[in-house]
Amino acid sequence: MSDIDLPDIGFGTSGATGDDCVESVRTALDAGYRFLDTAQMYDNEPAVGAGMRLADVDRDDVVLASKILPDNLGYEDAKRTSEESLKRLDVDAVDLLYVHWPTGAYDPEESLRALDELHEAGVARSVGVSNFTPELLDEAREILDADITAHQVECHPLFPQDELRAYADDHGHTLVGYCPLGQGEIFDTPELQTVADRHDTSVAAVCLAWAMEKGVVPIPQSTDPEHIRANYEATALELTDEDVATIDGIEDEERLIDPDAAAWNQ
Repeated sequence: MSDIDLPDIGFGTSGATGDDCVESVRTALDAGYRFLDTAQMYDNEPAVGAGMRLADVDRDDVVLASKILPDNLGYEDAKRTSEESLKRLDVDAVDLLYVHWPTGAYDPEESLRALDELHEAGVARSVGVSNFTPELLDEAREILDADITAHQVECHPLFPQDELRAYADDHGHTLVGYCPLGQGEIFDTPELQTVADRHDTSVAAVCLAWAMEKGVVPIPQSTDPEHIRANYEATALELTDEDVATIDGIEDEERLIDPDAAAWNQ
């Protein structure tokens, strides 16, 4: 088991760059978030690091995660570019380092050997994977010496990832959910509106509370200070069994992030 304890909610930074990213990270940390998610792909690691330094929060109190770009997953490139990520973030280590997608230069033996060595060297305090299938998770668990701390995937009430949530429970890692608000495209779902009305709250808060109720760590992203704070406050929303049953009764399913090269399309 990993010794990294993930908070109930994290802050995603996909799509945020420059000063907007710096300020959103600072706002998020000052609002109470203690889990930050970035990636080489997002081209914002320097801004994330700058936002961390501006916030009135100790570095040791923050779980910082980044992800290796698919094209950088060759053995040498994975090791080199992960060290470069530390320099861009201006930190001594990341707390969680993911394989971002098992595509591009991903080779299970070589890529995961690099991940193990980065963990052993202290570049990453723990390791994870993202956008894997159960079969790829089985393979990774066989190859890795380090425990998988987290598996990050799209997860929201219209794409609840039942199989991968059960897999995470069975194997002792955390499912981290990106797009936990369904990019806003799911907000008009009647069942979600019904639950929001019961609590006099927003559908966004309901989506985040649902994820946490299911044991998923959602990582909502925003550059709007009001939304950043409101999303964090969703940690205080407690759904009833009736609420959860209402949401689980949604029959529609919608995957929003679905590249042709994704493992589930092969």
